[in-house]
Amino acid sequence: MSETNIARHPQVALVTGANKGIGYEIAAGLGALGWTVGVGARDEERREAAVEKLRAAGVDAFGVPLDVTDDASVTAAARFVDERAGRLDALVNNAGITGGGPQEPSTVDVDRVRAAVETNVIGVIRVTNALLPLLRRSPSPRIVNVSSSVGSLTLQTTPGAEVGPISVAYSPSKTFLNAVTVQYAKELADTNILINAVCPGYTATDLNGFRGVRTPQQGAASAIRLATVPADGPTGRFFDDEGEVPW
Repeated sequence: MSETNIARHPQVALVTGANKGIGYEIAAGLGALGWTVGVGARDEERREAAVEKLRAAGVDAFGVPLDVTDDASVTAAARFVDERAGRLDALVNNAGITGGGPQEPSTVDVDRVRAAVETNVIGVIRVTNALLPLLRRSPSPRIVNVSSSVGSLTLQTTPGAEVGPISVAYSPSKTFLNAVTVQYAKELADTNILINAVCPGYTATDLNGFRGVRTPQQGAASAIRLATVPADGPTGRFFDDEGEVPW
């Protein structure tokens, strides 16, 4: 794709885990701003249903078969986005799992920990690295990693702070993700790529059995904001709707 065509093309985003919940609302929110949005998801039926729903709402959406835990799937997804759009302006790493329960450290099935890290951390690294060449073609590339306040060591060790149940898989995986975000920011400091972590808050999704108190639309707001920050915006930091979250 020529530089002229790139300049005229709408901004393009890829949202992982975008067939439902917060990911879907991030895609919808970016689409409402005029972005072309790739809906990354493993399940073909749910992915295409989400694309149809977004298109019915006026969003230029396209489905991207994507399993963040599979090298071949991620490589194919990057190739697909390249062929479809020629570049990427925002990558939102939203796909994640809890690892299941229970997660008390002394009794946990270590496979739960392994699964959480594979999806929530290694999957983010895998997808980010595959898409970096396309992000580098953008005049204002952004990466947003959907984290959680339960990954904040400061909040976890603050007496009286309500940051979820004991969790040796999910919570540490988000701490790990936050640390990974910082390392990318350090490596990319001399580029125009801005990368940040966001906490959507306690949002009602199937991830938590819909026990959350926030709507998916509310949960998507911070990610949309960080995906669209101007060139002088932050990088290597952690935010929620109320501002910066401590590490």
